[in-house]
Amino acid sequence: MFSGALSLVLFFLRGKNKSDDLEEKENYKNSLLCRFVLDGLGKKIGESVAVDEDILIIKSGKKYLGVPLKHIEKDDKTILVKGLVDRKNAELMGEKWRQESFKEIKYNTADE
Repeated sequence: MFSGALSLVLFFLRGKNKSDDLEEKENYKNSLLCRFVLDGLGKKIGESVAVDEDILIIKSGKKYLGVPLKHIEKDDKTILVKGLVDRKNAELMGEKWRQESFKEIKYNTADE
């Protein structure tokens, strides 16, 4: 009888932890948005605009950059990219995200 009750309690505790973990991950990802992103030298790279799986998407001028979350560190009001940024690879990841996420709006100028 005791073993059955213990199994039941462990079952419910295990399920709760998974949902808590998911909520915690979502809160962390949301806390990364709309922040200035700096490189290791303190130079502004751009602004964080999205998190795609484990990639932080940064708007840098007209380009989008993708940096793995494992290479970033959240500061008070900014995000710091740890180590060197592989600009070419970051641009490829950012462009892939842009193509998958954006739908360009085309306006018909003949109606004006």
